Formats: sequence, C-alpha cells, structure tokens
Amino acid sequence: MDVFVVGGGPAGLAAAIAVRREGMSVVVADGERPPIDKPCGEGLMPDSLIAAARLGLHISESAGYPFRGVRFQSATHSVEADFAHGRGIGIRRTVLHSALIHAAERAGVEMRWGSPVSLKETTGARWIIGADGASSLVRHWAGLDAAIAASRRFARRQHFAVVPWSDHVEIHWAEGCQAYVTPVSANEVCVALISRSQDLRLEDGLRRFPALAARLRRDSESTRERGSVTGTVRLRAVSRGNIALIGDASGSVDAIAGEGICLSFRQAELLAKSLVKGDLSLYNREHARLGRRARLMAGAMLQLDRGQFARQCAMSLLSAQPAVFRCLLQAHAQPV
Repeated sequence: MDVFVVGGGPAGLAAAIAVRREGMSVVVADGERPPIDKPCGEGLMPDSLIAAARLGLHISESAGYPFRGVRFQSATHSVEADFAHGRGIGIRRTVLHSALIHAAERAGVEMRWGSPVSLKETTGARWIIGADGASSLVRHWAGLDAAIAASRRFARRQHFAVVPWSDHVEIHWAEGCQAYVTPVSANEVCVALISRSQDLRLEDGLRRFPALAARLRRDSESTRERGSVTGTVRLRAVSRGNIALIGDASGSVDAIAGEGICLSFRQAELLAKSLVKGDLSLYNREHARLGRRARLMAGAMLQLDRGQFARQCAMSLLSAQPAVFRCLLQAHAQPV
C-alpha cells in the first residue's frame, strides 16, 4: 500500500480522502468502531466548510443547524456579528464522522475498524500518517514528542433538547470559564464548558451563567456529560522519515478558537501534496503556518479568561464598538 493512516477520526479520514484524490492507495485503521464521538463544540465556521468542500466533502445544512455569526455574552455586556462570507453549521460530531466515512468510502479508502493498531501493521506502507489524537502512539514511535510550548484546559460537553433561541454561536464569559452554545438541530443545542479546573463539572459551571442555566432545564438533557482535555501544543517537528502527524497528534490550538476541524482539513490537503512530491519537508515547514491565525486568535481570547478587569474592559469596548468585533470575526473566519 502507499499510505497507512493510524486513526479514523476526522483528521485521519480527511487525510485519507485527500491522499486518495491524488491517486494513492490508502488504509485507515482505528481501534474504535464508528461513528466515533468526541466532546467538542460541534460548530463549523464558514472557513471549515470551504476547506471541507476542497476535499470533496459537501456538508448539507440539513445535516445540522446553520448559524450566521457569533455572539459574546457576559453578565453585563453583549455583542454579536454575522460572518462576512457564508454561514457556519452546528453538526453533531457523530453525524460529521459518518459523513467523512461515506466520503472516504466513495473515494476508495480501505477502512479497518475495531482492533488496536500496532506499529507492525504499518509494515509495508510507503508512508505512515499518525492521526491518533493528542496522546498519539505514532508520535511516540517516531520520536516527535518534543514540544515548543504547551498549555492545558478542561472541557465538558452535553446536549439539551431545547429549541435554539439564536442563530448565532454564543460564547458566555464568567470568572474562570466559558460556556459555548451551538445549535445542532431544530430542537437541540450543544453546550460546552471550558475552564482551567479539572474538577469543574457542567452543572456547577452553569451556575455562573444564570440566564443560560434558566434555558437549560435538567429534564431537557438529551445526552450524558462527557469530558476532554484541550489546549495549545506546538511540536518541534511533525514529520520524520516516512511518518507524518496530523490533527491533534501534530499539535493543537485551544478549543476557544473553534478551529480544530478546519485545521485538520487544511493539513490534510497540504500533507497529500507533500506525499505526491515524495517530500515531507514541505509539510513540516508549512504546518506551523497553517495554525498561526488560530493560535493568535486563541491567545487573544484567552486574555479575557485571565481576569475580571480585563474581561470587563474588553466586553465594554466591543459592545460599544461592534464594528471592531465584526472585523475580528471576519479576520478569524476568513477563508484561506
């Protein structure tokens, strides 16, 4: 085979689709069985949908719930803006994963589900792609664990069977945490809580957002609460020899930026071009550039998380000057 992909999540499937479009044979292997779920905010911004379309994956609005912008909300201020280019979509992670699987099958990708993947299985492949997440074994096998910088926060996610009250993704700000609300269907929203506290559960965190909590009755919970770790990780290198990393295995940007899936799609396109040329040095050089905008935006947003005074000043400024917020959103969601 030409390429063996370890990990069948969105990053691994995107890589497989991109590689198949270049005419190479691809096997994807994953120890889990689909559809694979992962706690996340479940919102794809317009640049994510454009990146998906470049891979041949066209996500219909009927697969989720379209949203037209982003709203920041604090106890005392609110500001919102619409996207300048198109709309985003809230889509359940399992629905997105199923769509990627179908696209990979149509492209001719061979998939192996439900058995642990060992280094021995990759023998015979010309190229190996590690798409096995933040605790990547492939990264460890390749000796690519060295990081330039790393930070860590903790996320909780749950769905509520309530009619969306807004066609914007909402980010609610309070001391020590943020709550993200993404409409994912006509009668369900996804709520994600991110904080620096490993022990902060969603129910306790929502007490810091009384207005939001009032909309989310306990009897409206439609899924159980799930947790994960998020953060920003930059590796010194994302390839070595015939091995390349993609998605969270190759580093990550804090989920506050909402760009994880988009980065994976763009990385897949770049990686496929590098494999066609038989030279992973291109991917190694350009990988950091792909994530630069998301890292800058995440860093700026995290400043609002560091103290009440800075957050109040920023929210006061943005609500008084909504054009500034609109420009920031446009820069963040601008298709590349």
